[in-house]
Amino acid sequence: MDATTNGRTKPAAPPAPKVYANAPDLRREMHQLLALGAERDGRQAGPGTGPPADPTAAERAWLLRRAALMDRMALGGGSGPVAAAAETAEQLVRHDRRHPGLVAGPCHPEAIMPAPGWRPYVRQEYAAWTAAGRPGT
Repeated sequence: MDATTNGRTKPAAPPAPKVYANAPDLRREMHQLLALGAERDGRQAGPGTGPPADPTAAERAWLLRRAALMDRMALGGGSGPVAAAAETAEQLVRHDRRHPGLVAGPCHPEAIMPAPGWRPYVRQEYAAWTAAGRPGT
């Protein structure tokens, strides 16, 4: 993370190509997230034998993967994907503020300035999540 202002850090986003180097391709990740969302909402039975051991961690993993997917899509440009990436990143931040023990990266969202947005936070958390073996999935 980079500079500070009033005790809040302005994050230096990890380089997206490095963070997402081993991520599933966009189409596969989109299909997996749609299936997880349907299981989560009760629209589809999941492959598991019941609810996840830690539903809060599972919800966070879903939010993080969705925010990372939108971030990856926004890297291609266009205002639609950029707006979706900003919205899903903010949803992850709201979740992490309610459950600070699940934050995996070095900077908690309370310590980060939101400008130019929360996408650098998503990259930080995705990198930490994959390094930790993708907990909650």
